[in-house]
Amino acid sequence: MFKTLKNIWRVEDLRKRILFTLLVLIIYRIGSFVPVPGVDKTVLEQTNQQGSELFGLLNTFSGGALHQFSIFALGIVPYITSSIIVQLLSMDVIPKLAEWAKQGEHGKKKSAQLTRYGTIVLGLIQAFAMSIGFNRLYSAEMIPNATFVDYLLIAIVLTAGTAFLMWLGEQITEKGIGNGISILIFSGIIANIPTYIRSSAQSNFIQEGQVFMNTLKTLIVLIVIVAIIVGVIYIQQAIRKIPVQYAKRVVGNKMYGGQNTHIPMKINAAGVIPVIFAVSLLQFPTIIAGFWSTHEWAKWIQTNLRYDYPLGMVLYVLMIIGFTFFYTFVQMNPNQMADNMKKNGGYIPGIRPGKATEKYLTRVMSRLTMTGAIFLAVISLVPIGFGTLAGLPSSVKIGGTSLLIVIGVALDTMKTIESQLIKRHYKGFINK
Repeated sequence: MFKTLKNIWRVEDLRKRILFTLLVLIIYRIGSFVPVPGVDKTVLEQTNQQGSELFGLLNTFSGGALHQFSIFALGIVPYITSSIIVQLLSMDVIPKLAEWAKQGEHGKKKSAQLTRYGTIVLGLIQAFAMSIGFNRLYSAEMIPNATFVDYLLIAIVLTAGTAFLMWLGEQITEKGIGNGISILIFSGIIANIPTYIRSSAQSNFIQEGQVFMNTLKTLIVLIVIVAIIVGVIYIQQAIRKIPVQYAKRVVGNKMYGGQNTHIPMKINAAGVIPVIFAVSLLQFPTIIAGFWSTHEWAKWIQTNLRYDYPLGMVLYVLMIIGFTFFYTFVQMNPNQMADNMKKNGGYIPGIRPGKATEKYLTRVMSRLTMTGAIFLAVISLVPIGFGTLAGLPSSVKIGGTSLLIVIGVALDTMKTIESQLIKRHYKGFINK
């Protein structure tokens, strides 16, 4: 392990990528504490103390920037929402977007550009609503004598912050260690770990004078965390190898093909993306309802769409399963895989090329994806149920989902670094 870390710093390109990523993360953390102009800091501090239940994991995604109402308060949630919309519309809903999806790298660039435009539009709408909502959330006005121009200025600043974060994520993907947006979410969650520890110490979970019980509770929590980590790593690394054989072809005086290989299909090919999507969509109506908390419909939404309530829990699970299937089949299209195999003279032993191969791959992917989706849902719900029984505060219950995201992003980052090391004939982090 230490030898591998030493090898990383010996590779100049990889060392530059890691240092660049760290520099970007430092900029991100500094920006999380820069408040938007025209905000009364005294009222903002009161909002921070009263609003912890309302914002939940969205505040975690932004690294605490939402509570600070900083220039990065929106985080990358508009980007996630825009990505969901574009990908949904690419599923033969809009022919032009479906055509882009089949154009390879060129089509991806066009879709990415459309996602950026969608991020700006959604960010401006959400920022404008958030600026009004925050100001009306409590009796004291956070923006004194606010006018339409004030709201518009704050909305533009928040949207610019989201656009800047989107750009930072793309820079990490291109010039850093990859997975830029996921890395930003990862850093935001890590930054909130001291908050989780402090809120646990201040809750009924830790009681004065009960050293033995406090120690026992802490050990149980640590055991559950370790079990979640082991489970996530086990599922994330698990794959099923589909054997593929290529027929021999004679071209001139040379013979091509004839080798045996396999298609590695992961149980959870979607990673943590379904959890991020599900959390973003489930939290959004709760936040909007919080701005009209005196209305009955808003109270109903805030009560029933929480993670620890039956309706919210069912919706959370259904969205995780749905997004897992959606994202997996977008990333790995059985039809395209079957066509590519047929064009290159490949076939799965015992399965006819073409339509039969497509049906076989679809059936295998569906079974694997269902297993991975159920596992993601269970891992996301276990900390919530356990936290309720143990008396942990709301932020720590949600921290279970954060743990899932952190592990997934960490594994992906390790694989990226490992691939860079393998290119230079170094032994990587993960032993095959």
